[in-house]
Amino acid sequence: MIEGLKDKVVIVTGGGHGIGKAYCAGFAGAGARVVPADIDGPAAERVAAEVGGKTEGRAMAVRVDVADEESTKKMAAAVVERFGRIDVLVNNAAIFATIPINRGGIESLDPKEWDRLMAVNLKGLFFCVRAVLPTMRAQKSGKIISISSGTALSGSPGRIHYVTSKAGVIGFTRTLAREVGGDNIQVNAIAPGSTLSEENPSEEIIRFRQARVGDRALKRVQMPQDLVGAMLFLASPLSDFMTGQTLSVDGGANML
Repeated sequence: MIEGLKDKVVIVTGGGHGIGKAYCAGFAGAGARVVPADIDGPAAERVAAEVGGKTEGRAMAVRVDVADEESTKKMAAAVVERFGRIDVLVNNAAIFATIPINRGGIESLDPKEWDRLMAVNLKGLFFCVRAVLPTMRAQKSGKIISISSGTALSGSPGRIHYVTSKAGVIGFTRTLAREVGGDNIQVNAIAPGSTLSEENPSEEIIRFRQARVGDRALKRVQMPQDLVGAMLFLASPLSDFMTGQTLSVDGGANML
């Protein structure tokens, strides 16, 4: 177990499903106070109930729309009211696996879909960070971990709006790290590979994930649990002198 996370207050956006749910379970197992925050309120409640037993009932669910600034402010305020602090923000909420998106070329992409995806995948980071920063600055400590994608490192045909948004996460991470380093706040990102994150994957999705195995040094399908160790490391004191970095966790598909 990675130590140093006991009693830390951790918000995981998009924590009601898939990889976010796995992050919540990992943090709970390390003794953190976990806040699954999701636009799907009932899903967040279910995750909080599931991990609550590991944290002596100290998990808390919050419904949040990360694309709405007031919603993110209410999220941060509710967490501070309940726990008195915010130690870790995981910017995991994104449009991709749980919401169908265009997977064709640039000519077939509806500009409205581009705007909708950017509103969640990039503006959502902006709003969530601004919501928690006053608390972290006052504490003179904090960890902000955002989820990019291996596609931002290698490029990927189709889904140009998704790949662009995930490349933006890397630039956001580097710039924010320089802005808040003086307040002892570390800002890093994780770039997962193609992960079987769907809770009830179709045969098409399974074939798609299996097809990506050939690009990797490690020849198997990536699962949500494969990302939890890197997440706990970046949230823990073990990474206190690491900031502005993007950690690739993809079985060796991209080697930087």
